[in-house]
Amino acid sequence: MLLLVGLGNPGPKYEKNRHNIGFMAVDRIAARHGFSPWRARFQGAVAEGSLGGVKTLLLKPGTFMNESGRSVAEAARFFKIALGDIVAFHDELDLSPGKLRVKTGGGNAGHNGLRSITAHMGNDYKRVRLGIGHPGRDAVLSYVLNDFGKGEMEWVDVLTDVIADGADLLAKGEDNSFQNKAHLRMDAAGFGEVMRLGEKKEKAGGG
Repeated sequence: MLLLVGLGNPGPKYEKNRHNIGFMAVDRIAARHGFSPWRARFQGAVAEGSLGGVKTLLLKPGTFMNESGRSVAEAARFFKIALGDIVAFHDELDLSPGKLRVKTGGGNAGHNGLRSITAHMGNDYKRVRLGIGHPGRDAVLSYVLNDFGKGEMEWVDVLTDVIADGADLLAKGEDNSFQNKAHLRMDAAGFGEVMRLGEKKEKAGGG
C-alpha cells in the first residue's frame, strides 16, 4: 500500500498559499482517479483509492505544517506502510516555479513539514519537490504563507494536472518517467521557464 502525503496547513485561510501546493497536488490526484470522498482520520483528511493497480491512501495532515509527522506516523502505523512506500508532495524554494523533482531521502532544506516527518518516521521516504522559487532569505516566511498570484495559478493548475496524469507512473516506481513527463508537459504549456511570480520569460529576439 502507498501513502501519498500532501503537505500544507489546514483551513480556508491557507488554502491558496504557496506553502499548500502539496495539498493542491493530492486534491487533484483524488479528483482525477476517483478516490473516495475525503474524511477525517489520522489527525488529518484521507481519501482511499488505487493508482496503477496499487492500493493508495492520500493524506492531508490537519496538524499544521510543523507537526505533519504526527499524522503521517499514525496513518503509516495503522496500515503498516513501510517508509519506502511513503511519498510527500511539498513546496520547494530551491527549485524554479513549476519545476518538479523526485528524490528519496536527503536533507530537508529547512522545510518544517519534512523535518517533522523525518523526526517521527526516519528520512528515507520519497519526496516530490514542487518548485515555487525563492524570494530571498529575509522574505521566506511571508512568501510561503501568502497566496499564489493570479499569474502563478496558471502554472500551478498545469503542474497539478500533470501530477495527477502521471500519478500511476509514480505509484509503479517509475520516478524518472514521471519526472520527465512533467518536464515535457510544462515545457509544452509554455511554463518551461517562469520567473518568481509566474511570469513567462521573454524569448531572445522577441520570438
